[in-house]
Amino acid sequence: MATGRPTAAGVVAAVSGDGDGGGPAGGSGGWSKWQIALVVAAPFAVGAAGLWFYRKRLAAAKKKLNDDVKTTEENAKTDAKDEGNESQVKDPLQLAQSAKNRGNKYFKAGRFDKSIECYTEAINVCPPENRDDIATFYQNRAAAYEQLKSYSNVVADCTKALEYNNRYVKALYRRAKAEEVQNELTKCLEDITAVCILENFSNQTSLLMADRVLKDLGHSRAKEKFQTREPKDPSAQFIRNYFYSFANDPIINSLQEDETRQETKAMLHDHHEDDEKEKVEEMEKESNHSKSSYKRALQQLRKHDYNGDIIRLCTSELDSDQPNFVAESLLLRATFYLLRGESNKALDDFEKLLSMNGVDKRISSNALIKRASLKMQSGQQVEAFNDFNLAVAQDPENSDVYHHKGQIHLLIERYDEAVKDFDKSVILSPGFAVAHAQKCYADYRLAMSMGMESAVESAAKSFETTISKFPDCAEGYALYGQVLIDMKNFDKADENFKKAIQIEPDNGSIYVHRGLLRLQWKQDIDEAARLIEKAMEVDSKCEFAYETLGTIEIQRGGLDKAVELFNKAIDLSRSEAEMAHLYSLLDAATAQAKVAQRLGIQLPSMM
Repeated sequence: MATGRPTAAGVVAAVSGDGDGGGPAGGSGGWSKWQIALVVAAPFAVGAAGLWFYRKRLAAAKKKLNDDVKTTEENAKTDAKDEGNESQVKDPLQLAQSAKNRGNKYFKAGRFDKSIECYTEAINVCPPENRDDIATFYQNRAAAYEQLKSYSNVVADCTKALEYNNRYVKALYRRAKAEEVQNELTKCLEDITAVCILENFSNQTSLLMADRVLKDLGHSRAKEKFQTREPKDPSAQFIRNYFYSFANDPIINSLQEDETRQETKAMLHDHHEDDEKEKVEEMEKESNHSKSSYKRALQQLRKHDYNGDIIRLCTSELDSDQPNFVAESLLLRATFYLLRGESNKALDDFEKLLSMNGVDKRISSNALIKRASLKMQSGQQVEAFNDFNLAVAQDPENSDVYHHKGQIHLLIERYDEAVKDFDKSVILSPGFAVAHAQKCYADYRLAMSMGMESAVESAAKSFETTISKFPDCAEGYALYGQVLIDMKNFDKADENFKKAIQIEPDNGSIYVHRGLLRLQWKQDIDEAARLIEKAMEVDSKCEFAYETLGTIEIQRGGLDKAVELFNKAIDLSRSEAEMAHLYSLLDAATAQAKVAQRLGIQLPSMM
């Protein structure tokens, strides 16, 4: 099911506004830098004419250099004269301002060492009660250190400036930039968060930096955490729906074939005499004892018993002296590794399976589809589509290849390609309800992206046809509900979510979407929270619910509660990318809480 997620930047704010100019405070604005550009390209003419042109350019450049040197020398003489006159000035604050002004001139001329000397003089002579002025002098000196790439001094001077003025945005921003260079990302995030709050989330440069730091920090923390995480089985509902997203899953098909055989045997039992029945039952009992470990794993799957035995039984089958179901065991074990977030183990099993000869094409194509999804999770988009292409080549009539490729195209917003994939999928498996629902959604997204109003209406109506044809498909109602929210038809959207819940009462994601609907429709944040809490009740492993409620808690000022919820979602995440996204939300919430406490301010909420 499609599930919209908040972005890391969305926790901080929407991105818009301007940025810091980067120069010292108290100056007259921007400054020019020495730029001597001598462009030596192919001459316009050959021989003397070309040489003349080159010499003219060189002479002009030399003249520019001499003029700049002369100007600097004249400025230095003026500065010396100013220094001589300062002995006649008795006001310490005027002395400090004069030193600062000279420092600004040196800064603009690119003489950063001299500017540092002047700013230091300003700091030393300024009366201690002039706190804002002292803060400015420290921040200016930090700007000079920044030009010299002396980032430890930048941090030190900005810190001193903030001791005198803890809401000094320019010092916070400059310290954040230095901390980013030093890879002190947690400190950097707190400073840039403070900047965003003090600027009322209106400065684009600051917000872009906050988003970048959040992502970098999230990836860094997720990489470390994911290596040591304890894998967890997702909920039974999640596993069930995952298998049901395949029309031709060879594992599920083998279960159905076994059930058909069992029904046939039951019919035969009814026609045996009592003594014959006893013989047959005894034979079957002996047969059960000798069943392979893989077959016992299938029994667990049939009973929806996902307590970890399935992986163990598949391993037992593969380790046996004479395994009868090698490819099947590798596929089933890899699938459960995938569901538990053990991607490396899953990839190893897929590799072993796909290197085997004589494997049934439905097994190999299913492995390629699942391997493609793992590669997509890790950002290997080209490799993922290569696997889909291999699956098409091996099993061109398998609708699952096109269905899952269409979902990837939806994810990356290639709506025209998604529509083509789903069209092919429903042609190959006309009775597969989930593919029909996804096709309607892809048609709608494509029409919206092209701004075709009539096509939007047509795509929305196609959901009615699909739901009428497949009234027991919760996916159809849930996706239609999301489309109706887009169209501001909130009443009808709510009706569809209710129907989806009736069909799948243990599907937490549907409760989350209904909660988000109530928030958008009625602005009822308490009702939204109640519905999302219900999602956690029916599925305690619904990571989407913890994440969404955490975001809502931020909006209503419950930052401590939000941190707790994001941590629960992180424990349930099944991929490094998902964990990185969640860490970004957690870090944003934590930084806001710390900054609000440090600055003594109350963050706005929706309450």
